Amino acid sequence: MKVVLFCGGFGTRLREHSEVIPKPLVDVGNRPLLWHLMKYYAHFGYRDFILCLGYKGEMIKQFFLDYNSYLYRDFVMRDGGARLTPADSDIADWTIQFVDTGLHANIGQRLMKVRRLLEGEEHFLANYSDQLSDFPIQELVEFHRKENMIVSFLSSKPAHSFHQLEVDDNGLVTRFGGAADANYWINGGYMVLSQAVFDYMKEGEELVEEPFARLLEKRKLGSIKYAGFWASMDTFKDKIMFDRMHGRGDRPWEVWPNGK
Repeated sequence: MKVVLFCGGFGTRLREHSEVIPKPLVDVGNRPLLWHLMKYYAHFGYRDFILCLGYKGEMIKQFFLDYNSYLYRDFVMRDGGARLTPADSDIADWTIQFVDTGLHANIGQRLMKVRRLLEGEEHFLANYSDQLSDFPIQELVEFHRKENMIVSFLSSKPAHSFHQLEVDDNGLVTRFGGAADANYWINGGYMVLSQAVFDYMKEGEELVEEPFARLLEKRKLGSIKYAGFWASMDTFKDKIMFDRMHGRGDRPWEVWPNGK
């Protein structure tokens, strides 16, 4: 199952960093937010990635072209560098497709531009690439298949204001849109989509606007509520929060063994 990561936005609310680098490359500890997210998916067995690039996409390409896992972990050097232990890279089993999806494209347009790469995939995963969680993503995949949804996503309760939604006891989204408050769950950005989602999309539309509204009418938009750890990298304050958590060893999103 492929993972589509939307990495092309301007990140205007994180301007202190995004004027220099794209938001997915903002560090959490000593590695980019994007790496943490991809490591999360790889832990659950999803290692085939499609990166939808846009703003400063060449910097994301360069990060992976220059990537050297030894800079971030302990290792032993022998024979003047001829032998390194461990000998493998921590991303050696990842497949990454880099796709320029446009500087000003919205999420729906970016998804449409990689549709050809998803042919043959009955279901695929997608993420906004600006949040981290310890949610077991396989639960959402199983829910999506069992309930025969076209789009399913993680519902979370952040401190910020996003699109509000309501989910009934069967996991069916019954309301989506408008400003959220403390009493509402929001779309946490972790999504499972079926190929049929493209039947509900039109050129130029934002994914969570018109297409989600059509799925809502068809009772094909589902969600799982999750009260565990979820946090977004939306502002400079969020960046500081992540760095402080990482610094004190409080890293719930590192679901992979030993956090390495």
